[in-house]
Amino acid sequence: MSRTAVLSESEWARIEPMMPSSSGRPGRPFQDHRRVMEGIIYRYRAGIPWRDLPETFGPWQTVWKRHRRFSGDGTWNSILARLLSEADAVGKIDWEVSVDSTVNRAHQHATNLPRTTGGLVELHESSGRAS
Repeated sequence: MSRTAVLSESEWARIEPMMPSSSGRPGRPFQDHRRVMEGIIYRYRAGIPWRDLPETFGPWQTVWKRHRRFSGDGTWNSILARLLSEADAVGKIDWEVSVDSTVNRAHQHATNLPRTTGGLVELHESSGRAS
């Protein structure tokens, strides 16, 4: 397996049917979904900027645009929901939850309340007195 290949054949076979089709849409047809999907996964795995994506995944702009489109139209959410439901159906997910009850105290000056410094009012008053 190459260092840029991130999806096995069986993994891609499960994800491919969930990918949207570009037929019937205006504009250019989608490039290879697998190559773009692997580019997205590689980018997050390596922690690199979009512009540093290796050329084997195609133009970084294409990979970024597809990621943005799939984030906006709910494609990622539907893929995640389906994969989670399939894994849960065969018992591969343990739904135990650990809750941490740590309390972090904030300093008294760390509030969100607006603070009036009187800066603008003082400037107006002082300019009025100067004339």
